[in-house]
Amino acid sequence: MAENTDTHSIAADDIGPDPSLLLVDDDAPFLRRLARAMETRGFAVDTAESVAEGIAKAKTNPPKYAVVDLRLGDGSGLDVIAAIRQRRDDTRIIMLTGYGNIATAVNAVKLGAVDYLAKPADADDIFAALTQRPGERVELPENPMSADRVRWEHIQRVYEMCDRNVSETARRLNMHRRTLQRILAKRAPK
Repeated sequence: MAENTDTHSIAADDIGPDPSLLLVDDDAPFLRRLARAMETRGFAVDTAESVAEGIAKAKTNPPKYAVVDLRLGDGSGLDVIAAIRQRRDDTRIIMLTGYGNIATAVNAVKLGAVDYLAKPADADDIFAALTQRPGERVELPENPMSADRVRWEHIQRVYEMCDRNVSETARRLNMHRRTLQRILAKRAPK
């Protein structure tokens, strides 16, 4: 039992005096599991399953920590990040997504996210990202991106530059709009 207490005191030291954490994800089973895991690590967890709910909770009680899914049923998690930043500038925000790409990662960081994790990320990875100290280095991936992945990343970057406007992105990439929509609907290549 003493070992568990030591773990919680170490986690509490990492978290600091304000343990408030907002989790925003539309995958309800994942959200519940992550909320339980973060509570056992010392966070005071609040959850939201949509952009609208996440923005409302960010406005009423801006958290010290946040983990926000990029793609939600009613929009983009980037809007939740922007709402959090309007209320509190010291929140440590992690963008979490099953559709990882460089363009949205860059956009998330510009809006104030401190890290970007691809699903499936486990609670330990998320906790480490939330409590990482400034200047700590993250290990580099062993495998470089494939040519298909680099192409997909470029399309995503242009899509973000066009404020997620499919028609404008297709025009700039000299691509048919429907072809672009099919590419955007697929998961990222390995």
